Amino acid sequence: MEINVIRPYFKNEVYNILDFGAKSDYKFNNRDAIQSAIDVCNKNGGGIVLIPNGFYYTGPIALKSNVNLHLEDNAYVMFTKSKEEYPLIFTEYEGIKRIRAISPISAKDCENIAITGNGVMDGNGELWRGIKKFKLTEKEWARCLKKSPYVIKTKETEIWCPTKTYYDGVINGEPDYALENALELASVNYDVYRPVFVSLIRCNRVLIEDVTLQNSPAWNVHPLYCTNFTMNRAKIKNKFSAQNGDGIDLESCQNCEIANTIFEVGDDGICIKSGKNKEARKLPIPTKNVWIHDCKVFDAHGGFVVGSEMSRGVNNILVENCIFSGTDIGVRFKSAMGRGGVVEDITIKNIYMTKIINEAMIFTMGYVLVNIEDEHEGDVTKNMEDVPEFKNITMENIICESADTALKVQGLPELPIHDLTLKDVTIKANKGLELSLCENIKLENTKIIIGEKEEVYNTILENK
Repeated sequence: MEINVIRPYFKNEVYNILDFGAKSDYKFNNRDAIQSAIDVCNKNGGGIVLIPNGFYYTGPIALKSNVNLHLEDNAYVMFTKSKEEYPLIFTEYEGIKRIRAISPISAKDCENIAITGNGVMDGNGELWRGIKKFKLTEKEWARCLKKSPYVIKTKETEIWCPTKTYYDGVINGEPDYALENALELASVNYDVYRPVFVSLIRCNRVLIEDVTLQNSPAWNVHPLYCTNFTMNRAKIKNKFSAQNGDGIDLESCQNCEIANTIFEVGDDGICIKSGKNKEARKLPIPTKNVWIHDCKVFDAHGGFVVGSEMSRGVNNILVENCIFSGTDIGVRFKSAMGRGGVVEDITIKNIYMTKIINEAMIFTMGYVLVNIEDEHEGDVTKNMEDVPEFKNITMENIICESADTALKVQGLPELPIHDLTLKDVTIKANKGLELSLCENIKLENTKIIIGEKEEVYNTILENK
């Protein structure tokens, strides 16, 4: 598999934010200084906007074409949270049109942009996020209640809300987007409209390298409709309790490389998406030509994940030489009736997993996303165009030291999951194969170890 990803290139001209009025001070808001440096750099044909060693407090910033935002090794950038600096806008989140606050870091319709250097950018996400009680110790839960007394009770758990407007927003839901004053109506419950940390929309030649991106309000990095995207040697971090704290959600992007990066996050680690349901399928932009390699994922919901928003299709993906440790699931493909779209031509090889809490590998069409802020899944019908498809997926040279279930496949009566291949796979688990509504599952030198019993499969399961 050959993927040609074009990296950005920058002029060797440096614009130090200190020269634009920035101060290393925990009270001083550096938004104007940083944005001015970016704007001037862009106007002059590009170069490097330097954030030197120090602590910089800032509001949201927008990257512009031909700008490399570079952090020195001991630069720490922390983002503010305020209704005035982060106005509500219409954008896309979880695959459909949504209202959200603008992101701390954003770029739209840009070319040749980067965030580099060994410093840290902190999204101050705990000011935005609700937290599920079962993800916290008793002491952590008590500390949350001291900050805010607002709690929502669900069938599953209790959810702490950081503010009353967050609580009210969850209870009241989002307004009808067709209304002319939808943004004004939403602003009453402003806090619930959490942004992704890094929002990149329709950008070409993007690089994220070496930097630590942590503590995101919602998803950490969200490239949408981007081409030639590279992430290398980055560190993507969130607390285990971070609601919707995905590492990277690569959505409807093409020609991408994610390499040598560590993910330790509160939700899916490396996630491939392409929009949700009928609305998304109107814009036929699949995610394709993606190479993911030499990454490590810790304490995530899934190590490598496709879906559940995959309605525009996903194809030509190679994942290799990765470690998944302590994740809920190792390899996770998820969708549901109503999504539509085809996921195909995926190769996953040389993967090493340990301490997987649930399934080492799962392919399910029974996934239904229930977000604490939005339980609306859109119209679900049974037209064939609404039926998602998983096919032509190969998993080779995979070792899993421990899991609850080795492999689970759950298809749909309308269209079984089909043409999956496992070759040279060894999984130690409490349970073995759980297969339903699937066809042509090829097992070649696949070892499932349950207790003292080892079973080796060399067979083709035509119908299950």
